[in-house]
Amino acid sequence: MRGLILEAEWQPRPGYIPSEWEQRTRKAITGNAVWQHPRLTVRDVPIPTIRPDEVLIQVKACGVCGSDMHFYETDEEGYILYPGLTRFPVILGHEFSGQIVEVGRQVDDLRVGDMVTAEEMIWCGHCRPCRDGFPNQCTNLEEIGFTINGAFAEYIAIGGKYCWKLNEIYERLGDETKTYEAGALVEPSSVAYNGIFVRAGGFRPGASVVVYGAGPIGLAAVAECKAAGAAKVIAFEVSATRRELAKKVGADYVYDPRDTSPHEVVLELTRGLGADMQVEAAGAPDKTIPEAEKCLAINGRIVQIGRAAQRVPMYLEVLQVRHSQVFGAQGHSGYGTFPNVIALMAAGLIDMTQIVTGRYDLDHAVDAIARATDRQGGKILVKP
Repeated sequence: MRGLILEAEWQPRPGYIPSEWEQRTRKAITGNAVWQHPRLTVRDVPIPTIRPDEVLIQVKACGVCGSDMHFYETDEEGYILYPGLTRFPVILGHEFSGQIVEVGRQVDDLRVGDMVTAEEMIWCGHCRPCRDGFPNQCTNLEEIGFTINGAFAEYIAIGGKYCWKLNEIYERLGDETKTYEAGALVEPSSVAYNGIFVRAGGFRPGASVVVYGAGPIGLAAVAECKAAGAAKVIAFEVSATRRELAKKVGADYVYDPRDTSPHEVVLELTRGLGADMQVEAAGAPDKTIPEAEKCLAINGRIVQIGRAAQRVPMYLEVLQVRHSQVFGAQGHSGYGTFPNVIALMAAGLIDMTQIVTGRYDLDHAVDAIARATDRQGGKILVKP
């Protein structure tokens, strides 16, 4: 089969000393502090052999994520930009859907022919965080497309317990192609759902919500917040195309933050009350968090979903006085997140297929990632 493989050099930055665990496992906790000179190539690799608890999936669609762009892009010293857990070489790709073509003997709830999507967080289920109910913080975590082979390939092997059927979506759409495209958008939509409704606790219908950044996760945040009953959804995005997509999926007000002062706009639209929920999905907290801090409603909440390897100053007095909170969010597993997002799509409450703006075949997967780095469009899919 064909697969998109990322290779890079293990070259810790001066001053960064990998732990004994990192040295032993060859997994970098802080990827942009270790991996230098990435190289992406599409080439022939063996079809995966499944274990008894796994299924083999023929990939039908896989989305380009911001993390894939951060593997492709480098700083002035040639280090990748992605700041998280990584081990290379690896086949990239984690936002995917496909059809099951083989089932391991220990898997009893899936069948050959099933249309599925799957979680990217491969949690173990037996470490202390998993047993305490925090699968996204699994201490034995593997991530498809980051530390183990992913879905920019013709086939992927994955544990049956991470798979979710797309039957309900297919019943609504009646179209396999569109179902698989929707299925590939379940993962990023679940990242937004986890941040807003699981980690930050959501909001009451009628609330005012601000979303900074209208990339795919920000667009999912807009759609989900509107579906959940937000009276005002205000989005800030520098790309004109993405601003239009934000309106398409449910934003009531959309602005270019370069042309206005976001906190002043929010205070004006909320009659001075501020925003009940603010979603950082831009990955630019040095610019967005200071604005969010200035327009927090009483008991307002900020959730950090975008990834950025930088520290951000905050005036904690504001949080104290305004009875406000900041939440960090990672991942999408557990808490009914995947099935709830699938149910929202199946009910027609959100339609994330509207944000697809590019489709590439597998042999042009590197071009797909390069195209995505302009950050002007919506979701770009690779379709093996």
